[in-house]
Amino acid sequence: MLLRLLLQVASAREPEIAAVLSGRRSLVSLAPEQRIPALQASGVWFQLLTIADELLAMRARRELEQGAGVDDVPGSFASVIAGMAANGHSATEAQAALDELCVGPTMTAHPTEAKRVTVLEIHRRIYRKLTELDQPRWAPRERDLLVADLESEIELLWMTGELRLERPTVEREIAWGLHFFREVIFEGTPQLYGKLQDAFARHYPGEPIKIPSFMRYASWIGGDRDGNPNVTAEVTAHAMAEYRDTAIGWYLTQVQRLVSVLSASSNVIELPATFRQVLQSALDKSGEADEIAARNPDEPLRQFASALLARLVATRDGGTAAYPSAEAFRTDLRALSWVLEAIGGRAVARRFVQPLLWQVGSFGFRTVSLDIRQNSTVVNRVLAELFALTDPVVPGTPGWSARIRAALSQGERLEIDEGRLSPEASELLSTFSVIARQVSGSDADAVGSFVLSMTRSADDLLAVYLLAQYCGLSTAPGGGGTIRLRIVPLFETIADLQAAPAILNGLLGVSLVRRTVRDFGARQEIMLGYSDSNKDGGFLASNWELAKAQKRLAAIGRKHNTRISFFHGRGGSVSRGGAPTGRAIAAQPQGTVAGAMRVTEQGEVVSSKFANRGTGLNQLEVLAAAVLAHGIRSTGDAGAKESPEFDEALEALAGMSQASYAGLMAEPGFLDYFNQASPVAELALLKMGSRPDRRFGASGIADLRAIPWVFAWSQNRHLLTGWYGIGSALSAFVTVRGETGRELLARMFEHSRFFRLIVDEAEKTLYQSDMEIARLYAGLVSDGDAAGRIYARIAAEYELTRRLIGDLTGGDLSARFPMFKRRFDNLRRQMDDIHRLQVDLLREVRTSAAAAEQKRATDALLVSINCISAGLGWTG
Repeated sequence: MLLRLLLQVASAREPEIAAVLSGRRSLVSLAPEQRIPALQASGVWFQLLTIADELLAMRARRELEQGAGVDDVPGSFASVIAGMAANGHSATEAQAALDELCVGPTMTAHPTEAKRVTVLEIHRRIYRKLTELDQPRWAPRERDLLVADLESEIELLWMTGELRLERPTVEREIAWGLHFFREVIFEGTPQLYGKLQDAFARHYPGEPIKIPSFMRYASWIGGDRDGNPNVTAEVTAHAMAEYRDTAIGWYLTQVQRLVSVLSASSNVIELPATFRQVLQSALDKSGEADEIAARNPDEPLRQFASALLARLVATRDGGTAAYPSAEAFRTDLRALSWVLEAIGGRAVARRFVQPLLWQVGSFGFRTVSLDIRQNSTVVNRVLAELFALTDPVVPGTPGWSARIRAALSQGERLEIDEGRLSPEASELLSTFSVIARQVSGSDADAVGSFVLSMTRSADDLLAVYLLAQYCGLSTAPGGGGTIRLRIVPLFETIADLQAAPAILNGLLGVSLVRRTVRDFGARQEIMLGYSDSNKDGGFLASNWELAKAQKRLAAIGRKHNTRISFFHGRGGSVSRGGAPTGRAIAAQPQGTVAGAMRVTEQGEVVSSKFANRGTGLNQLEVLAAAVLAHGIRSTGDAGAKESPEFDEALEALAGMSQASYAGLMAEPGFLDYFNQASPVAELALLKMGSRPDRRFGASGIADLRAIPWVFAWSQNRHLLTGWYGIGSALSAFVTVRGETGRELLARMFEHSRFFRLIVDEAEKTLYQSDMEIARLYAGLVSDGDAAGRIYARIAAEYELTRRLIGDLTGGDLSARFPMFKRRFDNLRRQMDDIHRLQVDLLREVRTSAAAAEQKRATDALLVSINCISAGLGWTG
């Protein structure tokens, strides 16, 4: 139906484009002025297919639940709790697991989101119309009206320009992120808890299991200043204010609903005497006791809700009746829930109050905890500048290390003359001042973690501790206290991952750090970067180093009586960790999750997961259920147990894969091949994010951010970041070990979740790769000999990897991933057509001298980039 409606819209406007959509005409045959409309139409079709896929997935989940039962729905809480009960876990063990559970989806504004909020809103309306049409209750006339409404939305999508006219400001990115909370996450979170509560009620009947607010959302939007000069201290303060106002604004609507529905009359019900005292206290604190009592006589519950509403308004506006903290608001809600149950209104409490209690537990007066991220290079440069004011020390020397540690142990403070500081130093110190004000406010959790990217030493992290101390975040000015800020290392490259255990060991050897970590629940968070490690060593080596690092870091934590929790910096593509959530978490090493995990939700991943309520709720459930299941299963699950034989094989495979990948990177002319055989330079013209594509402005691969690196290889259909080197590794392994090696690989594919995930995701990426299309892009390289040599190497590795992975898996994607294969097969013809046109457009843009012609070709090129991203389902 969607294709029929789109063809109707296209036929009425551009008959030639309708012919392209139906496959009767090629894109490259169109006149130059028709390219953009045709590409826009193809992009609209890809978007409509994605919406339809979401609807079909939701329908399939419902049908499975109706047929087999909710316990058989993969990835659901019901399935996990059923397994817990079947395996003999007691209610006490279940409550202990829940009390440890902490799941942190973290939104980031990486420049990978090509869709504007306007387009997302149209998508949501189309999805809702399709769900309405799914209902069998409509009369023919009503159904026709719904179809007409759907056609009008497709018309709007056709007419709405998909390209951003200008690069979004950070303020717009903040609004973009909050859109998903208002539309999906605020409402979906208590529904998530309700599903878990229902699952426990079925499998642990009569047990008083309490569901805590274990979803703790975070964001980098407005806090990530690593290489982004647009994120200033002022912007960070603005972001926190927006997040705070959004949460309080949501609660205002919910409490206003309580005021409307809580009509219980004191002439009908008898309230407990103790509640009378609670009510009077709430009225007195509201500052509007007389007005509320006069407005709602004989309606004590409505009076109580009105008092809460008045205090929330004061909290929003800074009035004297403001709540001092979100916990104080939550205390009042608990009192309301208690009195409703006391007077026989348990169902009312569960429907109207419990969801709000859960929301306040998860969102506080903050919506999200805002992480602050900065690069270690900047932090060290600023600290060196401060030291230079009194006692210059060279970073990286023994003197530098001793100076930092002495300052921390003595609680040193600096009298800083801001007039003598560089803009960079002044800005970073201002950011710490913003942090200090926030942690003393009504919700200390408004500040998340200070994430230090490119952490290379314990001294890098101690430099952050010292800057925090200088800016008033120490609890004991003379030393011996703690720092009121979570400081988190980010290990990104393979070398950093290998050095991470020694760095953590050194860090936890500092008494100030140990005291600070103890203040935060004796848990040290560590962030792991999937993107840069992949760019550094290839897909297999990167994932194996990440797995090893987690096991070694967890062991260091045990040595220091500190729990280690991991923050996974995943992206949308396979090469950036974007594997299916449930399987990716299940494949984490044993004992490395333990009920706590944070994951980034980056760019287009946010809109794909949270654009619609049904999809959003399912995505949250799959994530949280997988984290809970990993902790529960780790002790007894055979699939999670380590195998020295498998580990030894993976070590060998990763080393050989990395060697093959490094060989490709070292090919003479490779940088020119990458720059010319892909639209990497033109990607900067897409106004997707506020952040520049390079950290420090250099032009080499090392300084290029991992996202445009992956994005570019996907646009030219090489997609080598998701498979290159695996074929060479498998071939060498079998050559050396013979049939024994082949049998070992087969056993690993069958029994190792980690290896199975690597193979599965590489195979799917290979299916999306296309060497014939890649050859067209290689033709754009000015040095034909270098292009031929590099392309031949990539194509040979592609064929080798396809063949050897096919030998392992049986090579039949139709049987193993039917939905994935069907979706891409449906798009392949149009995708190939767009790629051929994109190659022509790249050639035109790079060679055209006439400004008008170049502008037209550039606009068409940018739309083609969006189309390819929509077809693949991710950008980077």
